[in-house]
Amino acid sequence: MGNDFGIRAFGRDIAVASNCQEALATLERFLLPSMPRIQSEIVGAEIDLRVLRDGHGFRLFCNGTNEFARDLSALATQAVRLLDEAIVKCLTNLTAVHAGAVELAGRALLLPGGTHAGKSALVAELLRRGAAYLSDEYALIDAEGQAHPYPRPLLLRNGGLEQVPFLPEECNARVGNAPLMVRWIFALEYDPAAIWQIAPVPQSEALLILLRNTPHVSTESPRIVPALKRASAGSECYRGRRSNAVEAADEILRVIAE
Repeated sequence: MGNDFGIRAFGRDIAVASNCQEALATLERFLLPSMPRIQSEIVGAEIDLRVLRDGHGFRLFCNGTNEFARDLSALATQAVRLLDEAIVKCLTNLTAVHAGAVELAGRALLLPGGTHAGKSALVAELLRRGAAYLSDEYALIDAEGQAHPYPRPLLLRNGGLEQVPFLPEECNARVGNAPLMVRWIFALEYDPAAIWQIAPVPQSEALLILLRNTPHVSTESPRIVPALKRASAGSECYRGRRSNAVEAADEILRVIAE
């Protein structure tokens, strides 16, 4: 295409190319922005993301999957999601868990939950209160139970239905750059009418929560259960209900400080 760059992430090379310089600049800004860029040896990369601009918008192709985006904001969001899917499929030494993740006091805090669970909004509020960013979508757990950063941009709704990319520095937050032991797990069900209510749960229940939130099939990946068991074994675990992200972030920090 004439316009391309590469990313090295999680032991994989990712090739990104477009026939549109403006699209390429958007992808450069939002695709794993803190991960190393490579400008050579991306031929034969395990993940290949290509964007074609036509008269109607942008067509995205990534490892056999294709999407359409009508503008640059939608392009960034769709590209982030496509790259998420491709990376998770390529993981061999890390286990992905659908969870927001932040660093507090040198340890990882996980917020497991599925799509539309409000993870991104709650992560953003914790960043505004001094946490460092690990992820708003996936916690990547290694064999020792440590959480690795998955530094994609946050995808926030900003009061509407459509998600837009949002970089951690917009919250004046730093991005974590090293694996951390998991210290806290908060499994919070979002309900706009809920009153904050949580209760401690045993680590065995926390393990089940993490297993329910992994996109991997445990029978196909024997590493999953031991890794997640180690992640939950050293943590304080809670489950409950919460309403808005502002109140929930305050309550989480209060629990941690006790």
